[in-house]
Amino acid sequence: MGKRTLVKLSRKTNPRMINLILTLKSANTENDAPIWSAIAKKLENPSRNYADVNLSQINRHAKENDVLLVPGKVLGAGDITFPVTVAALNFSVGAFDKITAAGGTCVRIEDIIEENPTGSGIRIFQ
Repeated sequence: MGKRTLVKLSRKTNPRMINLILTLKSANTENDAPIWSAIAKKLENPSRNYADVNLSQINRHAKENDVLLVPGKVLGAGDITFPVTVAALNFSVGAFDKITAAGGTCVRIEDIIEENPTGSGIRIFQ
């Protein structure tokens, strides 16, 4: 790990975030999947810069059965009318309930790395 990586990670105090960023970088190296490196870079930034995505945005811009990765939180404003798989850092209770009610799935970013190590078919949504 380079000096620059250590400096950025040292600003993070949440052990989950530190482990997630290191896991993403490792998955990028092991699987030659640049999507994980892109997400790691986004998560190295301050948390105030993380994405906040409403369900109405997902409903407008996604298609049925898409796999979306949100480097931030999914919020419950709006409705979703079709099933999607959404991986995110966090979900509001309303968003979780509405996604699952529409037949979709909510997963943590850590879990999507294990399920799809190459990152194929995943769209970054922010």
